[in-house]
Amino acid sequence: MKRNRIVINLDPNQPRTGGKSKSRGGLGRLLLILALLLILILGAVAAGGYFWWRHYQSSPAYSLALLADAAQRNDTATVDKILDTDKISADIISQLRQRAPGSSIVSSLLPGQVDPLAPTISTKIKESVHAEAIRESQRITEVAAGKPFVVVALAIPWYADIKQETNTAHATVNIKDEQIELTMQADCERWRIIAVKDENLTKTLANTAMRNLQR
Repeated sequence: MKRNRIVINLDPNQPRTGGKSKSRGGLGRLLLILALLLILILGAVAAGGYFWWRHYQSSPAYSLALLADAAQRNDTATVDKILDTDKISADIISQLRQRAPGSSIVSSLLPGQVDPLAPTISTKIKESVHAEAIRESQRITEVAAGKPFVVVALAIPWYADIKQETNTAHATVNIKDEQIELTMQADCERWRIIAVKDENLTKTLANTAMRNLQR
């Protein structure tokens, strides 16, 4: 009769087989799958964020963010790319005319007026609009001072209600307990402000116009 012998493997280099080995192998594959899924999700989020940002850069809100950032950095060149001083000046003159239709001072600012001083007055008004518009931009965007541009850009929708119609947009800005209305027009990949309804700006420019005309 043969005897059954129990063999104990005392060699530590001898590979072992069993349930634990299979369990570890399954766990490794699961972790690898989870890592791949995480990479795919992060890649999708990054790609989505990139394309959203590219789209946002062509929006009126992004141009307002550029204006706020440039105004706080005293970057006049960038401000001038967003503010269309000629069209804003014409709109301001129209507002002044509505406020005082019978005023000889305001009438002398109107296009087509037969007045030898008209070219000089027009130049002075444009210069005043440019200077005051920059000051007003700096005043109402003080909240953006010292903040990263990305933060400013993402915060614009909280301060401005923007309604876009093809190549025209109307923005109502609520800041410092004031309401300012802007009309914007698409210009290549950016938007430019072509009209401003700002009580503080209009009063300042009206006073400036009167001083210039009385000289």
